[in-house]
Amino acid sequence: MNSRRATTTLWRPTGPEELALVRELGWRAWPPRLPEQPIFYPVLNEDYAIRIARDWNVRHSGAGFVTRFEVESDFLSRYPVQQAGGRTILELWIPAEELDDFNAHIVGEIQVVHEFH
Repeated sequence: MNSRRATTTLWRPTGPEELALVRELGWRAWPPRLPEQPIFYPVLNEDYAIRIARDWNVRHSGAGFVTRFEVESDFLSRYPVQQAGGRTILELWIPAEELDDFNAHIVGEIQVVHEFH
């Protein structure tokens, strides 16, 4: 019998400041949101994350990174998928006050899979 729980792969486009905080957290959690960030937005496909990191983070921070990580699927079922634009622009909206709980359901490490400058 396999005791591993099913996971869902998520991506997060991020800038250098947030990535440094993830590094400080041992690549196992996302940092608390700032007051002007009431929602944490992981995305459901790599292409969308690449576009944000390359086209937005680089312009605003000088660098953009795409991270990939796994979260327990059962836990994620409480968050409906949000279509933020075109049919492939899919996100989850995690309220900032639920981020600690979200982090507790990350399986493994957060990995950097793309970097743009």
